[in-house]
Amino acid sequence: MTDREALIAELVGVAVPGWAILVVQLNNVVAERLGVTDTDVQCLHVLGRHGPATPGVLAKHVNLTTGSATRMIDRLVAAGCVRRVADPGDRRRVLVEPTEYGLERVTAAYAGLVERTREDLGAFDDGELDALVRFMKAAVRSTTAEIHRLKPE
Repeated sequence: MTDREALIAELVGVAVPGWAILVVQLNNVVAERLGVTDTDVQCLHVLGRHGPATPGVLAKHVNLTTGSATRMIDRLVAAGCVRRVADPGDRRRVLVEPTEYGLERVTAAYAGLVERTREDLGAFDDGELDALVRFMKAAVRSTTAEIHRLKPE
């Protein structure tokens, strides 16, 4: 096995899967602290990144049925993390938007990881950072494709 093949094997077989498991565990800890589920935390991330969305759009983003998404939204409303508002473009539709309180709570929950990650990335030069960004974008595309491949229609 070449050095390159060994590095790729280490990344694909050990480093990335190990990191992914830790991210899932961290999300579970954060969800527990917020009094919601890990899927609810994913919803807050989606809303924080993309802004208000319909329940159907949120369901697709976090891989839930519309019924499960409704229960998720109910939990987040009860926790004070989101609110339902009328869609200004179509008053018959409802949008879900994060509350300032909800965004502050989720931001605070991940603040330690964000700070550590910034410190970790400080050790990389611009070329290495560019390679990491390219890898993460490719990993997002590959993971999304695999979800679609495995997800029953």
